[in-house]
This record gives sequence, structure tokens and C-alpha cells, in this order.
Amino acid sequence: MSAEAISFFLPEELNASMPPERRGLRRDYVKMMVIDRVNGHTSHTQFYQLDHFLKAGDVLVLNASRTIPAVLQGQLEDGTVVEVRLAHRKSERIWEALILSNTVKAGDKIMFSPLLTASIFTTETDNPFAVLEFNLCCSELYDQIYQIGQPVRYEYIKTPWELDYYQTVFATSPGSVEMPSAGRAFSWELLFRLQKKGVKIAYIQLHTGLSYLMDDKWHVEPRENMEEYTIPEETAQAVQKAKESGNKVIAVGTTVVRALESGADHEGRIRAANGWTNLYITAETKLQVADGLITGLHEPEASHLDLLSAFVSPELLKVSYEEAITQKYFWHEFGDMNLIL
Repeated sequence: MSAEAISFFLPEELNASMPPERRGLRRDYVKMMVIDRVNGHTSHTQFYQLDHFLKAGDVLVLNASRTIPAVLQGQLEDGTVVEVRLAHRKSERIWEALILSNTVKAGDKIMFSPLLTASIFTTETDNPFAVLEFNLCCSELYDQIYQIGQPVRYEYIKTPWELDYYQTVFATSPGSVEMPSAGRAFSWELLFRLQKKGVKIAYIQLHTGLSYLMDDKWHVEPRENMEEYTIPEETAQAVQKAKESGNKVIAVGTTVVRALESGADHEGRIRAANGWTNLYITAETKLQVADGLITGLHEPEASHLDLLSAFVSPELLKVSYEEAITQKYFWHEFGDMNLIL
């Protein structure tokens, strides 16, 4: 059974259209479904009780990438207004981007502000993304993006929530186009309580690319989605120590799983690394690093479900998702949480 087979009907009212804070909840008080990897047994609690499920010596690995406001409005030299959605950072000046216009061509220049412009390198009919070179780089480029951009919002989001709602409390390094949402439910209070218990908090960085292309004619396969990741030396050492001592390594989000598994050698040892990954994890993948996963709830037939199937069988996963629907869990980035352990 693959993600295509994990099909279910998701009632529209279970698409979380607002942050939990706007529903009167602290971000760490969302619901959490706990799935036993071995037998599929489920239990239900709230996310702030996560520390009850982890032990001293376990390592919790978070993605420290910070969400950028990746939707930019600009003008061509003839005055035509275009919307640009940043997709993947290729270098300090160069980005792949989705340009919502049928008239742009290579060589065109887009003006976003008096300080920020971009030249279009390439546009291809069989590729949704154009290549842009900005006139600014590094912190100067990000300063402009943060001043003029808006966060990527999905069709079930009816209110233009501010960028702060799309950030995790611990994110430090800007670069994710879509929020690494599995970490959103963490509060500093919960992180401190976990540390007090003896759970090691470690960080990787993987800048998420653009997956929401707004048009059914475009479909990017997971193996086509190259994303940049970094595993610091401190994290590699903490993870390796946990593996050698029999403790668990819990990945917070599919991005963390992909980074950790990409950084492991053929013997399963993990080292500090900096590179690009298009690793596609399925039920047939033998995980070498991650022992457990904290994630949100994913839509029917999503490729993320293939990755979850590496932790728990697709058959058991489908049953647990149907239970989450019965229990009125909320889906997506502002929704409830799932711990697979």
C-alpha cells in the first residue's frame, strides 16, 4: 500500500483555517494522536504532554529554518503586475520561482521595490519554475523580502494571517518558503521542560521548497524537489551518542527525517553535513537514524504519507487517520499533531 492507496475523505471543516491561538488555544495545547509503531495502537492527548512520552537521553531534533514571506508582487518594465512565488534558493542571489504570468520571458526584469529587482534567466514550458537573479544578496536581499513579501497561504486559509503565525518559536535561519510546520506546536516552556527531564534538544536546518503550485497542470515529484540541508557537528554527535546508548532519536517533521537519513552513511553513522537532498522515503525504506516522528496530519494521498509509512505500516496508518477524523482532529499547518513512536 502506497500513499496513493491511503485515501480517505477529509471533511472540509477539519481543514484548520486559523492558528490555534486565534481559536483560544496556546500553540502547545493542540491535540496529539500517539501511534505505536509496532501495533498501530493509538492514544489521544494534548501536545504539551509530549514530555510524558520521551525519556532522559532521547534526542529531539528540530528544523531551525525560518519561514520567509515568499510571495512577492512586482512589475515588468512595461508596467504589467506579476506575482512571484519563491521556490528554491540556489545561491545568495539566484532563486527558482513560480511566476504567475504567461507573458514573462527570459531577459525580462521585474521591479519589486526601489531597491530590489530581479532578472529572469530562464523560463521553460515543461518546468513550472523560472530562474531569477536578484540585484541584492544575503542579508540585504532578505531585508527586502521581509519588507515586501507575504507568506505562502493555501486555499483553505481565508484570512491573511501575519507571518509570525507561520514561524516556530525556535527558528533562526531564514530560508523556508513553506513553514516547517511540525515544530509549530512547541513553546519555550515545553522545550525547557523536556530539557529538564534530560531530553537533548538538537537542530538541523532544511529550507523547504515550494510545493503548492496553484495549478493542476504542474506536478513536482518528490525526487524532483532538491532542498538544502545542514547537520551541525553538535547535532551529529548527539544523535550518534543516542544511537550508541540505545536511546531514541525523534525527528520533528518530515524535513528532519530527510536531512538525518541523507546525512547517514551506509553503516548508519551520522556525521556533520551540508548539502542537497531529494531523498524520497517510502514504506520500503529502512530508516537508519530516526526512531520516531512528530508531524502534523497530512492530506489524502499526499507524498508525506509515504514517508510516514516508513515508521508505521500503511494499513495501520490509514486506520489511525480515520480515527483522527472521527475524533475531529484538525489538519494542516495550523492543525493538531501526531507522534509516531
